[in-house]
Amino acid sequence: MFKKILVANRGEIACRVFRTAKKMGLKTVAVYSDADARAPHVLMADEAVRLGPAPAAESYLKAGLILEAAKATGADCIHPGYGFLSERESFARACAEAGIAFVGPPPKAIAAMGDKIESKKLAKAAGVNVVPGYLGEIADTEEAVKIAKDIGFPVMMKASAGGGGKGMRLAWSEQDVREGFEATKREGLASFGDDRVFIEKFIESPRHIEIQVLGDQHGNIVYLNERECSVQRRHQKVVEEAPSPFVTPKMRKAMGEQAVALARAVGYYSAGTVELIVSGADKTGESFYFLEMNTRLQVEHPVTEEITGLDLVEQMIRVAAGEKLSFGQKDVKINGWSVENRVYAEDPYRGFLPSIGRLVRYNPPAESDGVRVDDGVREGGEVSMFYDPMIAKLITHGKTREEAIDRQIDALDAFEIEGPGTNLDFVSALMQHPRFRSGNITTGFIAEEYPEGFHGAPASQELVRTLAGVAAFAAVAWAERARSVDGQLGGPLDPPADWVVRIDKRDHAVTVDGDEVTVDGKPLDGAIDYAPGDRTAIVDGKKPLTVKIARTRTGFTLNTRGASHKARVLPARIAPFARHLLEKVPPDLSKFLIAPMPGLLVRLDVKEGDKVEAGQPLAVVEAMKMENILRAEKSAVVKAVNAATGESLAVDQVILELE
Repeated sequence: MFKKILVANRGEIACRVFRTAKKMGLKTVAVYSDADARAPHVLMADEAVRLGPAPAAESYLKAGLILEAAKATGADCIHPGYGFLSERESFARACAEAGIAFVGPPPKAIAAMGDKIESKKLAKAAGVNVVPGYLGEIADTEEAVKIAKDIGFPVMMKASAGGGGKGMRLAWSEQDVREGFEATKREGLASFGDDRVFIEKFIESPRHIEIQVLGDQHGNIVYLNERECSVQRRHQKVVEEAPSPFVTPKMRKAMGEQAVALARAVGYYSAGTVELIVSGADKTGESFYFLEMNTRLQVEHPVTEEITGLDLVEQMIRVAAGEKLSFGQKDVKINGWSVENRVYAEDPYRGFLPSIGRLVRYNPPAESDGVRVDDGVREGGEVSMFYDPMIAKLITHGKTREEAIDRQIDALDAFEIEGPGTNLDFVSALMQHPRFRSGNITTGFIAEEYPEGFHGAPASQELVRTLAGVAAFAAVAWAERARSVDGQLGGPLDPPADWVVRIDKRDHAVTVDGDEVTVDGKPLDGAIDYAPGDRTAIVDGKKPLTVKIARTRTGFTLNTRGASHKARVLPARIAPFARHLLEKVPPDLSKFLIAPMPGLLVRLDVKEGDKVEAGQPLAVVEAMKMENILRAEKSAVVKAVNAATGESLAVDQVILELE
C-alpha cells in the first residue's frame, strides 16, 4: 500500500480524497494556486505546495509542476480528482514515467474513451448502441449545416474533448447551427485545448442514466448499479440520485453488462462511468445509447456510495496499489435511496447567472444519519471567477426515494449561505415539484417546468399562514427586547398583541399571546422558537419547519421551502395607514445593455450609431468558461459604447447605452 498521496485538484474533491486517505493511514499532500493559498483543502493536508497564479492554465493544469511537487514531498501516488488533468492521457503517462502511481485508469483507456468521437467508434465496434450522428471532423459552419440537415433537427453539437456541460449546443434549426457552431469550437478550445466538434441526433424526451463501473488490474470488473442524472440545466447536472426511478432490474442488468463489456474492451481498471441516453418514451428500457465514458471519479459518486456502502475513493487507491477487488458482482446490493443536490454560486432569480464573491456566512446543515455534506469551502472564503461555481454537494439517504427527497428539503432549509447568490431555493423547489417526486423526469425537465425562469417555489396557503405567524412572533420578540432597554422615560410599554402581516400582497391578522399565535382566527400549529438575533426560527409543529429570518426596515425576510418571502409587519392600530405610503418606482434600465454577471467581454458586435433589432446579438460575455450572448430587448440605436473587448466586467456594469 502507498504511504503518501498527492491530490492534483482543489476544493470539494480534494477534501473528499483527503478524508479517505487519512482514514486509510496515508500522509497527504495538497497543491494550490495563489487564489487557494488558505483554502480548506490546503489546511487539511499534511503538506502543501504552491503551483502558481490563480488561472488554472498557470497552476492546476501544469502537469510538470504537479509532478515536481510529488517528487519534492515524496508522494508515491497521485489522485487527479475530477476536471483539470483527470482525463489527460499525457498526465497519466507522465506519472508512470516518473515512477509515481496514478490513481485512475491506464493511459490507453483514457485515450480510448477521452475522445468522444473515437470512443463512439470503439463502442459501435464493440456492439454497443450509439446515437445516430456524424463522428468525423467538421471543417466549418457550412459543413456543419449540411451534416445537421442530413441527420435531421434537432441535433446536438459537442466539443470532442468536452465535459461538464461545456462545449455543447442544441440546434433546432439551421440558424441555431450557424450561431452556435463557432461558439462551440471556441468553448472547446478555451476549456479543453481542442476545437474539434461532432454532431449527433438529439433524442427527445431523453433520460440521462449512467452506470458506475469498477475494475482492478487483474481483470475483475463490476458495475455498481446506476445513477439517474436527468435533471440538468444547460447540460450541467443539478440533481443526481441512485437508483433510478425508471430503471427496472432487467434494464439494470442489460445496461450494466454492456458497460462492463465496453470497459473490458479497452482494458479498463479503477472507477469509471459509462453515460447512457435513454428514451423515456420506451418503457421496455431497450432504447439506450452510449454517450461517453468518463475515465475518472464522478462528481455524483456519493449517491452510489450511499446505496452500496462502498468508498469509491478507497477502492480506487487499492486498485492503483495492485490489490484485487474484495467482492464480485453478486455482492453488489442496493440499500435504500440516495439523492444529491449540487449547491452552486449562481442566481436562479436572474437566469442562473454565475455569482462570485466572499462567503460572508457559510453554515451547512449538521451531518447526521441520512444527511451528508461534501464541500471544500469555509466561511470567509472566496468563490472565485477562476474555477467551477460549485460550493458544496448535499447528499441524503433514506429507506425510500420519498424519504431521501424529504431529507433534502429539510437540510436545504437549514443550509445558510450569505454573500454570493446560490441555487438553494431552486433545488429545494425541484425537490418539492410534483413531477420530480413522481419520477417522470427527462433532461428537458427544468426547461419545460420553468420556461419563464425561476421565481421561487410556490407556497401553500398553510405555509404562508405559518410565515405570517413567525413574522408577528418575531416582531413581538424585538418589541420586548426594546422595552427592556434601561433608562426609558416612564414605565416599559407592553408590546402590541395584534398585528397585520402582509406577505405576497395579502394581509393576515395575527394575534400573539405569549407562546400562543393565532393567524386569521385559527391557532397556529406548533410552537415557535425564536429570539432577537437568531438567524433561524423553528416551528415545532407536526412537521418541523426551519425558517431563515432576517430583519428589514418594515419587517422580516423569511426564507424556507425554496422561496424568499418579504413580510411587512405593523401593529394592527397602525396598519390601516400603510395605504398612504408611496411605492418606489424602479428606474427604467431598458436603455442600457448591462453585464448580468462578472466576466470577460470577449466580443462586441455593434458600434456607436448602429441600428439594432430585438433579439440581435450585441455582445458576448465569458464567465466560468461559458460564453453568454447578450441580445437587444427591443429595436434601438447604439448611443454610446462604454466597454471594450477584453475588458473584465463587474456585475451590472453598463456595456452599451441605447436610444
